[in-house]
Amino acid sequence: MSAALTRRTLLKLCGGVSLVGAMAGALRAEGLAAPVAPRTASSLPFALTTPVHVGEVSLRAKDMALLKRYYQQMLGFEVIREDTDMVTLGAGGTPLLNLLNRPNAEYEAGGEAGLYHTAFLMPSRADLAQWLVHVAINQIPLVGFADHSVSEAVYLADPEGNGIEVYSDRSKEGWVWNEGRVTMGTKPLDVDDILEKTGTGTDRDVYTGAPSALRIGHIHLKVGALEKVRSFYQAGLGLDVTSGSDERGASFLSSGGYHHHIGANIWESENAGQRNEATTGLDWFSLTTADAAIIDRQKEQLKAQGFTFTETDNGIEASDPWGTRVRLAKV
Repeated sequence: MSAALTRRTLLKLCGGVSLVGAMAGALRAEGLAAPVAPRTASSLPFALTTPVHVGEVSLRAKDMALLKRYYQQMLGFEVIREDTDMVTLGAGGTPLLNLLNRPNAEYEAGGEAGLYHTAFLMPSRADLAQWLVHVAINQIPLVGFADHSVSEAVYLADPEGNGIEVYSDRSKEGWVWNEGRVTMGTKPLDVDDILEKTGTGTDRDVYTGAPSALRIGHIHLKVGALEKVRSFYQAGLGLDVTSGSDERGASFLSSGGYHHHIGANIWESENAGQRNEATTGLDWFSLTTADAAIIDRQKEQLKAQGFTFTETDNGIEASDPWGTRVRLAKV
């Protein structure tokens, strides 16, 4: 399989559109080279070294077994633990994705607040390239591709409609900042360059499982109002606004100078009310920190903003203005 054929195969997985069309899909979501050995990373990506970062995501699944198979095939996750009520998947022994068994749940309706996508961060561009060949060979449907200046991203949706991003970051030294705001564009993704510059062979699948340092880099939410996002995630949980505007209908927030750990938009959900806990979709996600003082500080800030929280074994849990539970935990 040539690099060009892989490119065409990837486009076919997006419904036969051009790369420009695939980029639009991302906006809506947002002599063969010799195969190289599966890659692992000895250290975590920058997104996971900041004072606060995303830990786990939990989804309410109508068909837990189906979603388990999908994430195992698509990303190569390992089973961390499993029982009749929940399966936890992850990489390198680290739990990342919890699937909660909800066979009687109705599918989450359009226009409501909830999950836009969970973004799984590959440790390197080479890992992203190997994964791209894996999804092409296994004919796993894609939604779109995009070059976001700070990162290179591929978009999918799981069988129950939960949005997914798989991406790798460019070096943070090349990110462009201006007065505390980072430039994040959306351009066509150069798939050929990813494959060629990483020396990734395209004739066989060498992606044998999720890299041990794969993590959740960020989570992107559908919300009802951006000012409420800033009240909860910025003023309450202490994240910094790094990009976005009311005019763009989106806001992006992070800790420690990352481009974003939380994204939020009103593109499909403006004025949405409280979420229905009896439907599928996002149930809770966690933000983690190694500093207990951060948790103590955010308790006071949440109180000051009028938000309540409950104590957990290793931190606190609060609900955002639309009812999504967020755990701030010490690890």
